[in-house]
Amino acid sequence: MLKTLKEDMQTVFAKDPAARNWAEILFCYPGLHALWLHRLAHFLWRHKLRLFGRLLSQLNRFLTGIEIHPGARIGRRFFIDHGSGVVIGETAEVGDDVLLYQGVVLGGTTLERKKRHPTIGNNVVIGAAAILLGSITVGDGAQIGANSVVVNSVPPGATVVGVPGRVVEDRRKPVLDLEHGRLPDPVSEAIRLILEEQGRLVERIKRIEEHHREI
Repeated sequence: MLKTLKEDMQTVFAKDPAARNWAEILFCYPGLHALWLHRLAHFLWRHKLRLFGRLLSQLNRFLTGIEIHPGARIGRRFFIDHGSGVVIGETAEVGDDVLLYQGVVLGGTTLERKKRHPTIGNNVVIGAAAILLGSITVGDGAQIGANSVVVNSVPPGATVVGVPGRVVEDRRKPVLDLEHGRLPDPVSEAIRLILEEQGRLVERIKRIEEHHREI
């Protein structure tokens, strides 16, 4: 247990350049506090003490502004940066080395009692206010841009941006740390392709008109 707590604190050092010392991490990181409280709530949940798990989850939400259902499964070296407004649903599964920013929602899309929340792979980064809905899978190493709404599974290593979220096909130049100024705009790309197609159609019409005049 102590080894896990130490690893969680080391993760903050690794993923937040603003972290200066152990005392600051221990007292000033609500994402870390939320994770620790969730680990305890999840322990209670797995041992059939579900009411106590839910009560601890509610306390967690009150203290940190982060809502994690005690049934959610979270891996190692998980970090929520800033944290406020994060929601993680009951059947969500989060892998190792995952980074979430504030306002992220891992939500469900059905009232049925089955797997209804996202499964997040390892080494995934999810930007601020991104919403992932349903029993989808986000592959290892994927990155989700801020304010994206993702309702379909994401391949490993892909970058997703937009509403609804669109996978960026060119993966030869991976975007590191979600530097949003470098994220491609799928809407602009779509407009560019439409304009190119329009230009080709105009040229084709001109050739047809010239052919008819010759006839």
